Amino acid sequence: MNVMVIGRGGREHSLVQKFSESEQVEQVFVVPGNPGMQDVAECVAIDEDDHDKLIAFAIHNEVGLTIVGPEVPLLEGVVDRFIANDLKVFGPTQAAALIEGSKHFAKRIMEKHNIPTAEYQAFSDVTAAKHYIEQKGAPIVIKADGLAAGKGVVVAETLSEALQAVEDMLENGQFGEASREIVVEEFLTGEEFSLMAFVNGANVYPMISAKDHKRAFDGDQGPNTGGMGAFAPVPDLGEASYTSAVESVIQPVAHALVEEGRSFTGILYAGLIETKEGPKVIEFNARFGDPEIQVVLPLLENDLVQVIADVMNGVDPQLVWSEETCAGVVVASNGYPGGYEKGRPLPDIKGEQGTFIVHAGTALVEGVYVSSGGRVLLAGSKGMDLAHALDRTYDSLRVFDGNDDFFYRRDIGRSSVSSSSGTNVK
Repeated sequence: MNVMVIGRGGREHSLVQKFSESEQVEQVFVVPGNPGMQDVAECVAIDEDDHDKLIAFAIHNEVGLTIVGPEVPLLEGVVDRFIANDLKVFGPTQAAALIEGSKHFAKRIMEKHNIPTAEYQAFSDVTAAKHYIEQKGAPIVIKADGLAAGKGVVVAETLSEALQAVEDMLENGQFGEASREIVVEEFLTGEEFSLMAFVNGANVYPMISAKDHKRAFDGDQGPNTGGMGAFAPVPDLGEASYTSAVESVIQPVAHALVEEGRSFTGILYAGLIETKEGPKVIEFNARFGDPEIQVVLPLLENDLVQVIADVMNGVDPQLVWSEETCAGVVVASNGYPGGYEKGRPLPDIKGEQGTFIVHAGTALVEGVYVSSGGRVLLAGSKGMDLAHALDRTYDSLRVFDGNDDFFYRRDIGRSSVSSSSGTNVK
């Protein structure tokens, strides 16, 4: 069949790489894609929000399966439009995608269905929000209710930082419509990890665990970003914690969305933290996490097309995972997640055999790759353990050393290396 991926970043590059390996696929289209994907897919110059053109293209090119990568088209109802045109699409409807589109909605669902998460209150009034924060004290977490490209969260270490975040979001409109309402929640301590699952209604098929690094700089310093690197599986996550996350979070929220009349089909992502009371939810996404997908999919031994077909047909896909570990490090434009320059030429990055490159924010100018976004690319590698995978990945990034146009974290996964000889949690 012909397969179409909607999106243009690293998540979509990982998807087209995986789809291109399938014997069931004749042609992979990526809309609009980026030049780094051209060796595995045909890039089509249609914007993700142009639903009419997307549908017309899918019909004209006999696309047998479409998967939606980014969150914005999902929340704009692109899946609903595809379904209305009898096109096979893998992703949640607009109603189901609200689990990511509104943090307040997600909190209400968790509260109603006893899914473990941090204590919270939602506010649209500056004075009320500040009063609540002054009562609770710091550290405390302030989140824009809507989508903010991974940047709408402030982990405030001090009271003044928290109050400033409230002003920035509610009073100054830092994130526009996304921060007209905010969620203020307790600060949780513990190890964070990510868990994604293929979902169709009440049927849940969890993937291996992964760990993302959100802060911009080494030592988990600096502002939150869309993710500076990741690895999978998490070697120091015990089997009990993994099972608890599936049974107390993933399965219950899938059931809850069915009960709420918002049945979810697609990829459900849970950002979790392992606390003394067990795993608790930090956030939900309605699609593959990025960069987590970039280290999880290389370890999936199944044909992804067959997995999606099975899930959509209510059949257990019998997921099979490599015993290896996969690690990836993001190269970002200097200044990210703040202001940065585009059009900066990239060095020739190859690395040793087994290293792979995922393009996120790149363009091709006169045969040379240049930056076109904040997160430019991810270098990744599989290895027999986390230390091996990281060593190979960082070797490939040496070409960026001394280049002032780009930066990358040099401590991705290092705190977990000592545990990497443990059992991989599937």
